[in-house]
Amino acid sequence: MDTRLWVIAIAPGIALALGIYLIDRYDKEPVGLLIKVFSLGALSVIPTIIVERFIMRFNIFSGLLSAFYIAFFVAGLVEEYFKRLVVLKTAYTHPSFNEKLDGIVYCTFSALGFATIENISYVVFRYSANSYVGLYRGILSVPAHMLFAITMGYYLSLAKYCQEENEKCKEYMNKSLIVPIILHGTFNFILMSRVNILMILFIPYVIYLWSINLKRLNIYTKDSKDRFNRIQKER
Repeated sequence: MDTRLWVIAIAPGIALALGIYLIDRYDKEPVGLLIKVFSLGALSVIPTIIVERFIMRFNIFSGLLSAFYIAFFVAGLVEEYFKRLVVLKTAYTHPSFNEKLDGIVYCTFSALGFATIENISYVVFRYSANSYVGLYRGILSVPAHMLFAITMGYYLSLAKYCQEENEKCKEYMNKSLIVPIILHGTFNFILMSRVNILMILFIPYVIYLWSINLKRLNIYTKDSKDRFNRIQKER
C-alpha cells in the first residue's frame, strides 16, 4: 500500500471540510452530526455507482451527445441527487439546522464525503501510476464538489426558511438540486468534450464557480453573524 497516495487522496476533502467548519464560527454544528453527514456522503458512492451503471445502459449516443448524457444525467443528476438526499434525511429537519449557513455546511460535508471516496478510487486505485492525477483532482475536482454543494445548500436554506408563497418555496427546493446538476454537468462536459473552444472556457468557468459561491457563502456568513449579534443583544 502506498501511504503517500492515500494521503494525497484524502487530504483535500478533509482540509476543505475543516475550512468550512472554521468559517461557521458563530453557531457551530455538532461534530457528531457533521461526521455522520460526511460518512453517509461517503457511503452514498455505493448507490450512486449502482444507479450510474444502470443509466449508462441507455447511453445510445456518440461523440458530444454521449459526453453530454454522461456529464449531466449520469454524473451530474445521480451524484447531486444522492449527496442532497443525505442532507435531507439527516440534517435538514435536525434542531441544529437553525440558520441559513447550516445548509451550506451540511451540503458541503456530504459532498466532500462523497468526493473523498471518489478521489481515493481515482488516485489510489485507477491511476496510481500517475501522481499528477492526485494533484489535478486536489486542485480542481474535489473543490468543485464543494462549490456545487455551496449552491445546493444556498437554495436548500432558502427553501427551509422560505416565508413566501408555497410555489416559491418549492422553486427553491427544486433549485437546490437542478442548479448543482447544471453546474456539475457543465464542469464535466467541458472536460469530456475535448473541444478546444470549450476547453478555453474551462478556467473562466472555474473562476465563475468560485466567484458566485464565495458570494453565497459570504451572504450566509454575514446572516449568521447578524443572527448571533441579535441573540447576544437579547440576553
